[in-house]
This record gives sequence, structure tokens and C-alpha cells, in this order.
Amino acid sequence: MKKPSSKIREEIARLQEQLKTAETREAERIGRVALKAGLGEIEMDEGELQAAFEEIAGRFHGKGGKATGKGEGGAVEEPTASAAKVAAGPAADGAGEV
Repeated sequence: MKKPSSKIREEIARLQEQLKTAETREAERIGRVALKAGLGEIEMDEGELQAAFEEIAGRFHGKGGKATGKGEGGAVEEPTASAAKVAAGPAADGAGEV
């Protein structure tokens, strides 16, 4: 039996709320880790920071980690040396962690 469109809309709304909750939870987790690593104190362009995060994600996804900075936020220039420094800086090795 086919679902009426009203039931499908209700299901979509419920799933969108679940997605929003999951994304918020993930963002808070990543944010806490980034702050512990000292990224909150670094003044750099958001595009560079996103490129550095994409490189890190690439390592864990087995892609080799070459980021273009062209994520969901739109086209961004290639990562600069400062973006690479963030990914491989002193906080990246976890030595400052307790």
C-alpha cells in the first residue's frame, strides 16, 4: 500500500530533525577536540582551516589527504603553508594533551 503524501512529509520532517540533531552533536564533538588542540587561538582564513580539516579527514578515509578546500562551502584556493602547519603543528602530535 502506498503512503499518503502527508505521511511522507511527516516522515521527512522527523528525519530532518534527526539529521539536525546528529550534525549538531558531531559539530560539538569536533569543536571540543579542535579547541583542546589549540585551534581556537589560531587566526586564519576559514577556507584554509577547512582545507586542513579535509586533509586530516582524507588520511582517515584513505584518500592520501590532499585537500582542495572545495567542500560544501564553495570554491576556495589551494591550502597554503599555514594550513599545513595547522595540521602538522605542535598540537597535532598530542604532546600537549594531558
